Amino acid sequence: MSPLDSAAPALVIDPETAEILAAARQNPLPDYANMPLAEGRRTFIELSRVWNDPLPSLAVVRDLTLPGPAGPLGARFYAPRAGARLPVQLYLHGGGWTFGSVDSHDRAARLIAQDAGIAVLSLDYRLSPETKFPGPRDDALAALRWIASGTLGADVDHTRVAVGGDSAGANLALCTMIGARDGGAPLPRTATLIYGCYAPVFDTASNRRYGRDYLLTTERMRWFWKNYLGDADPAKGGGAPLYDRLGGLPPLYLNAAGLDPLLDDSILMAGRLAEAGVPYRLDVHPGVLHGFMQQTAKVARARAALAAITDHLKRALA
Repeated sequence: MSPLDSAAPALVIDPETAEILAAARQNPLPDYANMPLAEGRRTFIELSRVWNDPLPSLAVVRDLTLPGPAGPLGARFYAPRAGARLPVQLYLHGGGWTFGSVDSHDRAARLIAQDAGIAVLSLDYRLSPETKFPGPRDDALAALRWIASGTLGADVDHTRVAVGGDSAGANLALCTMIGARDGGAPLPRTATLIYGCYAPVFDTASNRRYGRDYLLTTERMRWFWKNYLGDADPAKGGGAPLYDRLGGLPPLYLNAAGLDPLLDDSILMAGRLAEAGVPYRLDVHPGVLHGFMQQTAKVARARAALAAITDHLKRALA
């Protein structure tokens, strides 16, 4: 029995999460892998609308474009105050590298800006399978360089920068930190890594325990990883940061959901960070599902998790 097996917690389901799970089992998610990609992306955005209501009002919300390695990239900029020289976080949305946009994560980005008192630049990086690794990571690196250039103007202090993301976006955020460390881009002060997927490892205890009946499935993660990496060796190609060199990174914040097949991704990553001497904090939130940070309007545990994330950002970017 592995340490991860022996440490498996008793099954606990948060009451508000139990209601969401029961409703989802009555109306199963679409079979994205067997529908046209464009239809799947439209459906993903439509299904995200319920989690984006209500949208917090901010002083500054504007769509913009910035130069990317293969052409212009869309983004959305948020700030709780105008002209205040705020620190900024580059945010990278989840969706298995295949789905999602600034629209699917609009509420999440607004809440981070509002509650942390910072600016947020949410990026529409190129999606897979059309653009495989390292394309989405390179888009994020281009956005970091663009922030550092000062182009965002008086709303942003471009010397106080963080990156962050959820799920596939957490993978991208960590890969972007590693790419900045290795490639001469400005290194952010921290990253907030929300229930990330860090390597295509599917035989963990959390995959066995939660990989079928808790919305995100192990089989869907296999499909997402195939879209993103194709036939590349994950241990050599750089898209699976669990296998990468981690030393020299700034302090990182990780969270994980207790009912998530990806729970052990975060636990394994925490072990790698400890071995590399990288300061980190890992919060595991029991009884909630993968994607629970999209549920802040309905799940109190999600709001508590958001408070921990924004508290970390306040301190790291002070």
